[in-house]
Amino acid sequence: MTFDRKTLIIPDKTYFEEQVIITKGDVVIGDRSLLRFGVNTDGRIFVGEHAIIDGNLEATNDVRVDIFSTIGGDIKSGGNVYLGEKAKIKGTLSLKGDLDVGDSVEIEKGFEAKGWINIRNPVPVVIYIFVYLMQLLKMGRSEEIERILEELEQNEGGTIPISESFLFLPNNSIISVSNSKVDGSLQIGKECKLPGNYDIKGNISVDEKSEILGTLKATGNVFCGKKVKIHGNITSTGTVNITEQVEIFGNVSGEEIFLSKTASIQGTLLGKKGISFQDVLKEQATEKVKRFESDVDVVDEVKEMLE
Repeated sequence: MTFDRKTLIIPDKTYFEEQVIITKGDVVIGDRSLLRFGVNTDGRIFVGEHAIIDGNLEATNDVRVDIFSTIGGDIKSGGNVYLGEKAKIKGTLSLKGDLDVGDSVEIEKGFEAKGWINIRNPVPVVIYIFVYLMQLLKMGRSEEIERILEELEQNEGGTIPISESFLFLPNNSIISVSNSKVDGSLQIGKECKLPGNYDIKGNISVDEKSEILGTLKATGNVFCGKKVKIHGNITSTGTVNITEQVEIFGNVSGEEIFLSKTASIQGTLLGKKGISFQDVLKEQATEKVKRFESDVDVVDEVKEMLE
């Protein structure tokens, strides 16, 4: 599945427990998102603007909370912490690095920082840039003004490199124990465990050995990898592909259903354009013939001998 900014991405071996999401790598929570969990990761945490996080945030590295966002619990960071203007922390804040705090930030239960503390006000910076540009304009240095404006435009909302494995919540997402909603697709990695029902305005892909304790509803296609368990219904307006040894404790409905003979469905199947049974051995044999005809197998055998 191709990644875009509207795709909810859950990386491999992510577990949703009663009050916290335990994952690895960086965590990116989009603007205006509502997360009814806390987050625990060995990477960094980035929280966008106007977001609401009900639980604690705990990261081995940096934590960044943008303007007007609210954290309902504590923040614990092994690195630096950045709090944007009017961010609100309802618990305590503890960090091992530096603390960078914007204007009118609230930390209700106090904080402990072992590094430098910087309290800034963004308004004087804006005024300084405005005055500087006015002086350049009076001096007739229009080329310099254009260069500065181009740099400001490039740096506005600039990208930050993140880890190869990351959890990403798109803007305006709602993630809770019972009902979750995303205006985009959902991509779940291997060996994950998620509770609740998911209403997805796009495609759903669940990788092998993951378990969903709820229903999946998609306006696009649904793919269930090997040994996936779904404790609920699957409803799709597109194609539903259920592969080997998948267990579904509910009903499955879609425009068309592709079903492995080794899958187990405890409910009913409804495919408007039909239901097709997949023969894995036959597919593997067909693929083997294609590879042989293109001499791919020969290349692989030589590679194995060299290894």
